Amino acid sequence: MKRNILRGCLCLLPALFFLSGCGNEAREEEKKSIRLGVSVYRWDDAFLTTLRAELEEKAKEYERESGTKVVLDIVDAKESQSVQNSQVERFISLGCDALCINMVDRSAASDIIVRAMDADVPVVFFNREPVEEDMDRWDRLYYVGADAKESAVIQGTILADAYDADHSSLDLDGDGVVNYVLLEGESNHQDSLIRTEWSIQTLKDRNVPIEKLTGGIANWDRSQASALMEQWLEKYPDEIELVISNNDEMALGAIDAIERLETDRPIKLVGIDATPAAVEAVREGKLMGTVNQDLESYANTIFEIARCEAEGEPVGNYVQLEEGKYYRSAQAPVTRDSFSD
Repeated sequence: MKRNILRGCLCLLPALFFLSGCGNEAREEEKKSIRLGVSVYRWDDAFLTTLRAELEEKAKEYERESGTKVVLDIVDAKESQSVQNSQVERFISLGCDALCINMVDRSAASDIIVRAMDADVPVVFFNREPVEEDMDRWDRLYYVGADAKESAVIQGTILADAYDADHSSLDLDGDGVVNYVLLEGESNHQDSLIRTEWSIQTLKDRNVPIEKLTGGIANWDRSQASALMEQWLEKYPDEIELVISNNDEMALGAIDAIERLETDRPIKLVGIDATPAAVEAVREGKLMGTVNQDLESYANTIFEIARCEAEGEPVGNYVQLEEGKYYRSAQAPVTRDSFSD
């Protein structure tokens, strides 16, 4: 009887080893998938639309190269912080390995950070930078974005260079003063405030004689900017020489108004972001210039940080960060001189 029991146990050993191997393989299969939750403040923002497409392409590329399945759950916060907070809760409940968040309200990041810390889920903020006190709360918080001051200085430099080369390029009536209007993003957005300040300051530092006619907040939106520009063209039909815009979408909105009213005055416009539509407008001569934020590198960095955290790899081995948590995207001017044709 003992011999039969021993023989039965020996027969079971290969099966046990086989089952153990299957368990290891199953665990390996589980590791070959990562899930990232992405929330953007507004779905139809042109800059974020382009960035989303780049992010999706990076995820597909990584899948092809690594064999790891990447699940990107990208949602629209509809400009509501409460909606975004609920989306973060959902991401955590779904077991997301990392969160990528474009804040609706940069000053409201604390609630999201607390939820993420409690669940031990890292967060990559992008485009809208949380305040420093929030970023310092945890070592698994990151921020990816472009330096707003650098964007503005480049924008101002595009205009100053054009003025130095030919005063009449901006001073359309030759009276020695460049009359401008200003299209601003959101009133409480740090990039809008900084872009406005340093674009104008750069022109002053370069001794470009400017005078502001008026300005308004168009919330980064093309249609709102178009409506404002139409009002300004009716009020200052023969005075506006330059439109300085905090982003490309608002600059394109101003162009829409100029074309709709069939304005003959060769008003100059500048934007920031280098969206595909804006780059085409530069090529066509409708937009004097814009600022390229290297969206490919921008998206790649967001993905790489999130991926490293999700897979337990040191982020610093793949991304060069400032202070261990900040990445500033490279920027460059885009003018008609940028095109070889």
